[in-house]
Amino acid sequence: MCPRHVPIFTHPGRSGSELGMFPELNNLLNTSPDRAEQGKLTLLCDSKTDGSFLVHHFLSFYLKANCKVCFVALLQSFSHYNTVGQKLGVNLTTARERGQLVFLEGLKSSVDIFFHPQEEPHPLRFLREANAGSLQPLYEFVREALKPVDSEDTTWRFPVLLVDDLSVLLSLGLGAVAVLDFTHYCRATVCSELQGNMVALVHDSEDAEDEENELLLNGLSHQSHLILHAEGLATGFCKDVHGQLKILWRKSTGRRDRSLIYQYKIQDKNVSFFAKGMSPAVL
Repeated sequence: MCPRHVPIFTHPGRSGSELGMFPELNNLLNTSPDRAEQGKLTLLCDSKTDGSFLVHHFLSFYLKANCKVCFVALLQSFSHYNTVGQKLGVNLTTARERGQLVFLEGLKSSVDIFFHPQEEPHPLRFLREANAGSLQPLYEFVREALKPVDSEDTTWRFPVLLVDDLSVLLSLGLGAVAVLDFTHYCRATVCSELQGNMVALVHDSEDAEDEENELLLNGLSHQSHLILHAEGLATGFCKDVHGQLKILWRKSTGRRDRSLIYQYKIQDKNVSFFAKGMSPAVL
């Protein structure tokens, strides 16, 4: 698990506290924190590039939207996400202290489960149990974290589950079917029952022989309402264009899907999106 590059995402002329996310990406998706849709599953993919900027965007987006967020962070430490969050104008420590953010730190939890006795069932219990392919304890953790305190609780607008990233579960030996079962139950609870949202990142290995990864991606794609796929350039590294983002809106039966492709450049204080082939550097 290699540390990811920590980009600085602020907009020229604005402080991070005023911004809190990528305004250009919100424009492309035709959304904003005050009018976010509910009951949706968003799939984030990356191939031959680092799509972590999408995770940071949605984390800050939903915290700014005053949502209750359960963040299952399997790849990085809390301090990593908090560092990037502060650059985006959100303080994860404060959000966690006031109960808005429930954070499962996978790296730390995996150490605890191996070296410290657990009095209660652990969300990542499958790490210690031989032949354990069930993610039910992790689902129970999510359900408990996001359940309403009472019927009149109006502290938060709606619940959100964010997972970074599901590919880690495959690398730990779980099968794609077990991971898809987990996402199915989470979607049924968070998106349908509680009318909240779910956002999950999966790496696209683009390896035809990696059947588990392909099964996971295909299964989640069919369940998703929105798919954001960050890709590296086929031509390789370019200092002026860092990758391209495919945006796919999945429609209900009988309606055609809609898709867009934009290229992007991650700068010191911004992420710029532009139509394919329309980078200022090549004009």
